Amino acid sequence: KKTSAAKIPPTTSLSTSKLPPHNLAINPNHSLNDRPLVALTVAVLTGAIVELNLVSDHTRPNSALGLPSGGEVVGDLAMARYIARTWSSSQSNMGQLILGADDASSQSAIDQFVDYALIMSKKDEASRIKGIAMTLNRILVNQTFVASATSITLADIALYAGLGFPSQHAAKVALNKALSGGNNNGILRWLNVLTSHPAIRQATQLAVGITGNDEAVFDEDEYTKLEPLVAGMNALEGATPGQVVTRFPPEPSGYLHVGHAKACLLNDYYARRYRGRLILRFDDTNPSKEKEEYQASIIEDLAKLGVKPDVVTFTSDYFPTIRGYAERLIEAGNAFMDDTPQEQMQQERMDRVESVHRNQTVKETMDKFKLMCSGKAEGAKWCLRAKIDMSSVNGTMRDPVLFRQNAATAHHRSGTMYKAYPTYDLACPIVDSLEGVTHALRTTEYNDRDEQYRWIQKTLDLRPTRIHSFARMNFMYTVLSKRKLTWFVENGYVTGWDDARFPTVRGVVRRGIDIGSLRNFMCSQGASRRVVNMEWNKFWAENKQEIDKRAKRFMAIDKENHVKLTVTNGPDVETRSFASADCHPKDPSIGKRIVRLAKEVLLEAVDADGIVEGEEIVLMRWGVVKITKVDGGLEGTYLPDGDFKAAKRKLSWIASVAENTPCVLTEFDNLIIKEKLEEDDKFEDNINPDTLATSDAIGDAGLKALKENDIIQLERRGYYRVDRPYVNETKPLILYMIPDGKAKAMSGLKGKLAHR
Repeated sequence: KKTSAAKIPPTTSLSTSKLPPHNLAINPNHSLNDRPLVALTVAVLTGAIVELNLVSDHTRPNSALGLPSGGEVVGDLAMARYIARTWSSSQSNMGQLILGADDASSQSAIDQFVDYALIMSKKDEASRIKGIAMTLNRILVNQTFVASATSITLADIALYAGLGFPSQHAAKVALNKALSGGNNNGILRWLNVLTSHPAIRQATQLAVGITGNDEAVFDEDEYTKLEPLVAGMNALEGATPGQVVTRFPPEPSGYLHVGHAKACLLNDYYARRYRGRLILRFDDTNPSKEKEEYQASIIEDLAKLGVKPDVVTFTSDYFPTIRGYAERLIEAGNAFMDDTPQEQMQQERMDRVESVHRNQTVKETMDKFKLMCSGKAEGAKWCLRAKIDMSSVNGTMRDPVLFRQNAATAHHRSGTMYKAYPTYDLACPIVDSLEGVTHALRTTEYNDRDEQYRWIQKTLDLRPTRIHSFARMNFMYTVLSKRKLTWFVENGYVTGWDDARFPTVRGVVRRGIDIGSLRNFMCSQGASRRVVNMEWNKFWAENKQEIDKRAKRFMAIDKENHVKLTVTNGPDVETRSFASADCHPKDPSIGKRIVRLAKEVLLEAVDADGIVEGEEIVLMRWGVVKITKVDGGLEGTYLPDGDFKAAKRKLSWIASVAENTPCVLTEFDNLIIKEKLEEDDKFEDNINPDTLATSDAIGDAGLKALKENDIIQLERRGYYRVDRPYVNETKPLILYMIPDGKAKAMSGLKGKLAHR
């Protein structure tokens, strides 16, 4: 797939905009080969890429990188060298290896090949390919890389760029064709190694993606296999097929709600789209709140959502490892033990005042840490804090707590084996790195903590993880706090966590949400990073579009408020007459249903109001009836050739026969009466006293065949989910009304609660 670069507008001076530190500006109008592919590759190799913010800037004649000092580095190779020198870690040392480490001979060899690549890049394509091929074929007889026996260096990347950076399928095919014939085994083998290198591929995707949602095509069938992005979703930055690992890390301290649903569905979407892996990791670091019940419910709810993780892990399995990393922080002087009372600590952090213990010795810190972990009472007052920057404008960087004692509560998995536990802030970046997570999807409320997350990974020399932010999902007239939802359950305002009035996953499923609709809705909001209060009507309108496609049609009449109509030429009950109707008027493939006919039929009282003698009405799925009598009881005559279009009233009805189905129609309303609760609002003062109403109805006999969770439409009433199938006359069919996103009901048949 070839694309032509847009024409670069003429420019006479460098961009006057000042780049913030670690911002890498790329002109999207430049051709792919003129984008900083070498610098991006080095950034991926060193792990610097997760700390860089790629910026699309069409005003810049050259790519540039903002420096902490306030200046800029301009140009691909200059940026590559700066990144390699700056982001070398003591563990991987990759940046130094890329430049030749501390060996002057290796450094000179690399510089020589980089200069050679620059010289060759000025030649025409044929001469450039021929010259580089002759050079590399001679060098690569007994080695894999150009200037190192074991690892990729800047020489390899620069020469690869000199050949046009042929990482994508079309460029690779063209170059292989140019190299066909002759003895080019060395360069072809080298090209295969570099083209398949994960860093080369990720750098290519980053460079391609700077223009928006464009994606690189590495293999011939890659484009057809990679599904188009769902509307509302953005490409995952730096993602390449087969290399993506996401994770959904719920704390087993409550039931999943619709906010969690967005997080797990987005993680699942990206893992599946990029043919990667999804990890379900239980973040079980707080035994005081966690229960086996919640853990089991989360697995059940993910199954309801159609999410099947590739692996299930537990943070608690990493407790010994996390403790080891905590001790490493202590040994490096990057953490200290503190017994400052909690409220005082909060105030000191707010006022940017250092703890009196901040400068304790490593030995003192280690002794106190071991005391805390022992579970002894004298260790209970101590906690481990990171030593970062108490003057930081980012409050999360002001020496956060990393470890606390909790000896009184047994962990639901490990029992009393551990007496102290890491905080989420410490455990998450460590386990993300160890489990190979490539993209950590986090809501924007964690934005301030992202800097802390990166500090922990960098300080501990851990493989960096890219953070992808998205906005959390809030709904009007709704609380999503686990504490508040628990209050509703414990105080009897709902029947349980699966109550259809609840915003839990099992609650909205019981209310009648279609999982495909839920996925589409969440994905449509996926790219947004702006936190908004969503209207439930939009959610249910999306749902209605899906359930309407398969909802079989039936009719039911209010048991108390109905009137009889005698169709004088209608069939007697004894004759057991039926009409045939489509189960779905827009989709005959769903099948047929039979409609019982009789001389006496039941109409809704509200529908019969105002009917006059001589008026022709339509009994849906039967035909036209002309009213012949109103006073003393409705009577009419069935007109086999009646005009359906001419009749103004098209009414639902039920034959008055013994085999009709008794139904209970259930409606719900919001638990909260205020659209958005402010911070100083007490939610207990905003409880809706009327959130559930039921009506008895008489439905046609076909309703007796319905199963639990079937979704139907009662014509002119609305959509319903079967909460309990019909058992007998004392255990009638229970139907839950499903909102359709409209402010008013689909007909004049009003329910007992607001239509929402």
